[in-house]
Amino acid sequence: MRGEATVLHADLDAFYASVEQRDEPALRGRPVIVGGGVVAAASYEAKARGVRTAMGVQRARALCPDAIVVPPRMEAYSAASRAVFAIFHDTTPYVEGVSIDEAFLEVGGLRRIAGTPEEIAVRLRERVRAEAGLPISVGVARTKFLAKVASAVSKPDGLLVVEPDREEAFLHPLPVERLWGVGAVTAEKLHSNGVYTVGQLAELEAATAERWLGRAAGAHLHALARLRDPRPVETTKRHGSIGSQRALGNRSYTDGELGLILTQIVDGLAKRLRDRGSSCATVVLRLRYGDFTKATRSRTVATPTDRTEVLLGVAQRLLAAAGPDISDRGITLIGVSLAQLTSSGTVQPELPIDWNDGARIDSALDTALDAVRDRFGSAAVTRAALIGRDPGVSAPRLPEHE
Repeated sequence: MRGEATVLHADLDAFYASVEQRDEPALRGRPVIVGGGVVAAASYEAKARGVRTAMGVQRARALCPDAIVVPPRMEAYSAASRAVFAIFHDTTPYVEGVSIDEAFLEVGGLRRIAGTPEEIAVRLRERVRAEAGLPISVGVARTKFLAKVASAVSKPDGLLVVEPDREEAFLHPLPVERLWGVGAVTAEKLHSNGVYTVGQLAELEAATAERWLGRAAGAHLHALARLRDPRPVETTKRHGSIGSQRALGNRSYTDGELGLILTQIVDGLAKRLRDRGSSCATVVLRLRYGDFTKATRSRTVATPTDRTEVLLGVAQRLLAAAGPDISDRGITLIGVSLAQLTSSGTVQPELPIDWNDGARIDSALDTALDAVRDRFGSAAVTRAALIGRDPGVSAPRLPEHE
């Protein structure tokens, strides 16, 4: 554990919407919604009217009739992210990207050449505003967790330093929802036991939190509440999983429509898996229902694979198992993660192909499709079932690290 506040958590404010307002002066100070059928992002002016990410645009318009709805421009957001990350890396060599719009920076040891962590954070915010044209909030603390909470509390466009001697005074009065990993279900479990603030959770014995929340989750959240977070800023960590999700809005979906959306997600993930030379052992399905509760289902295969058909088959079975809950409660988001990634053991097909070998045929088709997409773009070839269908919005992502 560090002895001083040297970790920065830098988080761009309402990122997509801020890029739109930066690039179109007429949008500045106006409520802006980025999205098509579903809200992908909302400016703070729109958020103040109740608009939230993943909400249906129709519902968002009802809450904010004067909102300006613009379609997503993923290339613009990717370019803005690259510009901001260049500033991060120019500030310190120790940068851990969390997503395209946020990162942790370790600035310990830079005091003699760059000043105090607070002074570094001030200059960082000034540079992002001047060079990228975007507002950014920064939290400075002794741990990654506290820095992230501090940046969230400082929003929008703020800076908050949590010195070691006032960590408890800062964290313990906050609602338990501020803890990393506390969603609606976990919060309800804590509330039902009379725990509403981080301080109340910290006062419990660890065994009590583990009994209420499960051993792993309870121990983790209890440790955070007691200010224990020894995780360092990791600059070369390769993602142990890859994932993608689609916000669906509030309308009902048939089994066929959900199956096609799932196919689109897995098709893209499988190519990413092969591009990085990895195989996957576990498929995770993540759902958010119409009542905004969340569910996770997973299945591990006997042999790690990068074959689209195998991964899709597993995901389809997980979705089918969730069918009754979806019918009863509706669905607003579907996501898939591929976890337990290992170096790929895929054998490239040799010609002539044995047409009685289904696995070899699938592998050959995956390889051929990847080659076409790499050369002519992802839309050059697709499955017959997906022809003419909206491919959805693919969020920009951080590059993979070796």
